[in-house]
Amino acid sequence: MKKIIMGAVVLAMTLFSCSKKAIAPATEVKATEEAKVELPTAIAEGKTLYENNCAKCHKLFPASKHDKAGWTKTVDRMAPKAKITDEQKTLVYNYLTYGM
Repeated sequence: MKKIIMGAVVLAMTLFSCSKKAIAPATEVKATEEAKVELPTAIAEGKTLYENNCAKCHKLFPASKHDKAGWTKTVDRMAPKAKITDEQKTLVYNYLTYGM
């Protein structure tokens, strides 16, 4: 019985030692940290306005939900409900369409 248990332990250790590990190399982690990109100030301000005003009434939708024309209609319709100025509306629109 002891031989069976010892055999199972040795087999398990062998299989574990030969299996792939899910640890990323240090160079990949460093590259990921360096890839963090800071948004331009006006875009960051639009993001803050979007998060603070729109989330009061509904969930926040990803920017990919609409194209530029779709966001124009949505932002124009929702701005009065959010009680934001025309300048703030432009900042929110620019954030939502940034990179499109």
